[in-house]
Amino acid sequence: MPDALPLLAGVGAEAGTLAALGGVMLGLALLGRLAGRVGLSPIPLYIGGGLVVGWLADPSIPEDVIGTGELVGIVLLLFMLGLEYTGQDLVGSLRTGVRPGLVDLVLNATPGFALGLLLGWDLAACVALAGATYISSSGIIAKLLDDLGRLGNRETPAVIGVLVIEDLVMAFYLPVLGVLVAGSALAAAAGSLVLAVGVAVLALLVAVRFGRRLSRVADHGSDEVLLLTVLGIVLLVAGIAERVGVSAAVGAFLVGIALSGPVAHRAGALIAPLRDLFAAAFFVLFALSIDLGSIPAVLIPAAILAVATAATKYGTGWYAARHAGVARRGRMRAGLALIARGEFSIVIAGIAVAGGATGELGPLVAAYVLMLALAGPILARAVR
Repeated sequence: MPDALPLLAGVGAEAGTLAALGGVMLGLALLGRLAGRVGLSPIPLYIGGGLVVGWLADPSIPEDVIGTGELVGIVLLLFMLGLEYTGQDLVGSLRTGVRPGLVDLVLNATPGFALGLLLGWDLAACVALAGATYISSSGIIAKLLDDLGRLGNRETPAVIGVLVIEDLVMAFYLPVLGVLVAGSALAAAAGSLVLAVGVAVLALLVAVRFGRRLSRVADHGSDEVLLLTVLGIVLLVAGIAERVGVSAAVGAFLVGIALSGPVAHRAGALIAPLRDLFAAAFFVLFALSIDLGSIPAVLIPAAILAVATAATKYGTGWYAARHAGVARRGRMRAGLALIARGEFSIVIAGIAVAGGATGELGPLVAAYVLMLALAGPILARAVR
């Protein structure tokens, strides 16, 4: 009997873990229901819930579990984002959206970088904050346009064009951030950066040129086989990309771009529930890594940054819609639609924090995203 006690103790511990996991999932479900009831994205509620749980319960989760959960969440988020575009979409956006894209980059990355310098952060943290303020939330904005019945509006292609350019910029930004966060020596960093960007360019060209062949290879009549094939390709490419310094997120994003046609639609439908599960887990795990007590100290800079970049993002949307020949009211709708920040800003902060960036970055980005993920949809409804 004494020999069985350790086994029984292990079973009891596993049962407690399963019960805690079930409780977390039910809590996320309740937050998702609440978000749907009030017409908001669940992202700020997931982050807020994670902060509260971390403050009340102080859960002890192994670092490898947190790291793996966050990485899978990032990979699936970026893969599903890539499925939204084809290589032709990216080429078309580059042809028509370069000027609005440059305006977007300058207007919205500059405030984050400048605030990081004012706070005395190092270069890696400043670049991370610049990326977090630069990129809008494709997920929140797409759902918002659908909910408001604006998918057919004249300004919507301009909004989508800005989002596509932003996502494409991320394919080159993330390797740069990874090299800076790693803190390599100058010569090694330059070599790693050239390699990472070169691989990203090559992978993008392959995705555009040979995407249809990859889709045919992945295609299969069985949903089970298709799911396993696509997940295998995504995780394999993400792992290889991470190994060569390109970032797993970029690798997953490019696989999503490469898949096209009916295979992309089927794969998206099959993986969407997994994406939703791991994405919710990612936001919660990110929030659990932040001390709630550190939030008040960054509320003022986060609020200043939120107001400033809400204005600059409004200017971006206005300019992009004007560039497309849209009338004044449509320009206003485009500007307000782009304000929301969300999943990608948290992904950027998560990568930087995991690499040892300044401790203030995580709380500041969390507070910043909470503010604009809530304010963005509310402001977008102000102009019909």
